[in-house]
Amino acid sequence: MNLPATMRALRQTSLNGPQDLRLIDDAPIPSPGPGEVLVRVAAAGVNFVDVSQAHGTFAGGPQPPYVAGIEGAGEVVALGEGVDGPEPGTHVIGVGVEGGAFAEYMVLPAAAAVPVPVGWGDEQALGMVVNWPTALAALKPLGRIEAGQTVLIHAAAGGTGQVAVRLAKHYGATVIAAASPGKHEVVLGLGADHVIDSRAADLAGEVLRLTGGAGADLVLESVGGAALDASLAATKRVTGRVVVYGVAGGEAAITNWELVYKHQVHLIGLNIGTLIQAAPQIFGEVMGEMSALLAAGVLGPGRPATYELAEGPKALAELEARATVGKLALLP
Repeated sequence: MNLPATMRALRQTSLNGPQDLRLIDDAPIPSPGPGEVLVRVAAAGVNFVDVSQAHGTFAGGPQPPYVAGIEGAGEVVALGEGVDGPEPGTHVIGVGVEGGAFAEYMVLPAAAAVPVPVGWGDEQALGMVVNWPTALAALKPLGRIEAGQTVLIHAAAGGTGQVAVRLAKHYGATVIAAASPGKHEVVLGLGADHVIDSRAADLAGEVLRLTGGAGADLVLESVGGAALDASLAATKRVTGRVVVYGVAGGEAAITNWELVYKHQVHLIGLNIGTLIQAAPQIFGEVMGEMSALLAAGVLGPGRPATYELAEGPKALAELEARATVGKLALLP
């Protein structure tokens, strides 16, 4: 296939944040290396990782200048050395932690390029390799959620939070969702049993009131900052679990003294990339469960809010300000 020599892309030019993303039209089209495929990007997912990388706070993240964006979906147009599938013409979704998705073309590891379900548009598959596995891993193999238990889900109106609410209800849990007041109706529509103000002065007190003083069996914590201490205080003593998978609100400190004398809970860190590399068997279980949920209709095509590529800085800024609902997509 004859490809143009250059492409449009969003280049991160500093570590000062997404406001320094620049739209360029002369970025070289990448070549797929051994074990890689070249994808013509139809839709790119916007994630908090992109915001973290733009600020230089993502461990091991790329250094500017770089083409931003980790999650892309589109059509395979070329194969690297040693690759016999997916075939050109196949529509796939995948993640490249070094960036490259906010562009007209990107390379992906062939082994990690997941086929877009038949009948779905590429943008409808966004979340399948980031948000959905994160929510599943946090709830099931790590969070050990069971029917009848109570789960507190932070950022419940976000891309991962919405999936977590639906799945937690599917597994028979009582869901307490934390979201800003303007997003409460959205979260209730997903099936949450209770919705509380994510910025309430006494969030832990609200959870304890709703649980008769016992606390939540499981907390999905993606906010960080002061929310982490509130999450720990809202968790059931001794048997409660807190799965931390995001730092949107900044860093938080917890001491060994607090774990012994103040918060006697199970504190679990989740990074989906590390899970894939360090515990592939567990990740395989997560993806197997996701396939079953897709087949059963529990999970279905997404409906992301879409932005043109040039609006990338705006989309990331709105995500960083927590002014968005659900999944966001850039359309190159």
